[in-house]
Amino acid sequence: MTIMKRLFLAVMFAMTPVAVAAAAPAAPVATATAAPVAAPADAAATAPADAATTATAAPAADAAAAPTFEYARPVDGVGQPVPGGWDFQPQVTETGRYAHWLNNVVLLPLMTIVSLIVLGLMLWIVARYRAKANPVPSKTTHNTMIEVIWTLVPVFILVGIAVPSIDLLAKQYAPPPADAVTVKVTGYQWYWGYEYPDHGVPEIISRMLPEEQAVARGEPYQLAVDNRMVVPVNRTVKLIVTGADVIHSWAMPAFWTKMDAVPGRLNEVTFKADQIGVYYGQCSELCGIDHGFMPIAVEVVSEADFARWVASRGGTMPGAAAPAAAPAAAGAAPAAPQAPAAAPTDAPAAPATAS
Repeated sequence: MTIMKRLFLAVMFAMTPVAVAAAAPAAPVATATAAPVAAPADAAATAPADAATTATAAPAADAAAAPTFEYARPVDGVGQPVPGGWDFQPQVTETGRYAHWLNNVVLLPLMTIVSLIVLGLMLWIVARYRAKANPVPSKTTHNTMIEVIWTLVPVFILVGIAVPSIDLLAKQYAPPPADAVTVKVTGYQWYWGYEYPDHGVPEIISRMLPEEQAVARGEPYQLAVDNRMVVPVNRTVKLIVTGADVIHSWAMPAFWTKMDAVPGRLNEVTFKADQIGVYYGQCSELCGIDHGFMPIAVEVVSEADFARWVASRGGTMPGAAAPAAAPAAAGAAPAAPQAPAAAPTDAPAAPATAS
């Protein structure tokens, strides 16, 4: 009996590894062929494609969405001094043309006539009342008619000049409309700063270009700058002018605009340019050693180009809608929430338990 029990136990111990080896591969094989095979196939089919699509589509979308703006080249003789010039620059604002007319049509002829009359009177007096022609001097003390004439005539002349002059001042400092473009101008030693508070454009520093860069860009040396003030055509521009250190003066001859930049004070002046182009000016107040090297450049552009320039500076047009951050914000109906995905049918079976 003992021998038979030992033989039975020995046979059972010998057959146990074979039975376990025959039954155990069922679960591992199913696990190794179901999950690992499906995952690499999906990863190979989707992950690299998505990564490649993202890598190529994102820069392309950024490049398409990023606004660009290039400064225009100036036109010779427009908005800048010309050799041998003797008149004012061509005016591109209504106020400037009115002031030009007042100077050339009213003031110049009037002072020419007055100067010729006074010169003629002086020559006539020298010739008529000289000592040789009048051995016996006249004892006349006054003449009422002459007194009235040389009092009233200058009064009429001054009143005639005052009426259009006051009208010109009223046009220059008229309150700006509600849609005016506001630009804060700050004078520094020795450069300018331009800020657009209504458009969210931070201060832009404008410095004079070196001679080689100005020539390369086709601009006049000592008038060209690296960053211009950009304003839209046919829109009133309100300048809020101040100084950061000493007194400067923002002057633009083609706009008939000049305003002192005083530290601690905000001065206001407006202009409305009606011609697209590039215009130059200079600081017109002695402000230090580099006073002659802080030019002003203003580029007048169309409304569309101005909006593009604002966007290129990171700003937004007043009243413009914020860009959509998600497809749903662009008008697409939100997708309905999906039910949780069902368990995959090819999931591996539960490991068989050895009996």
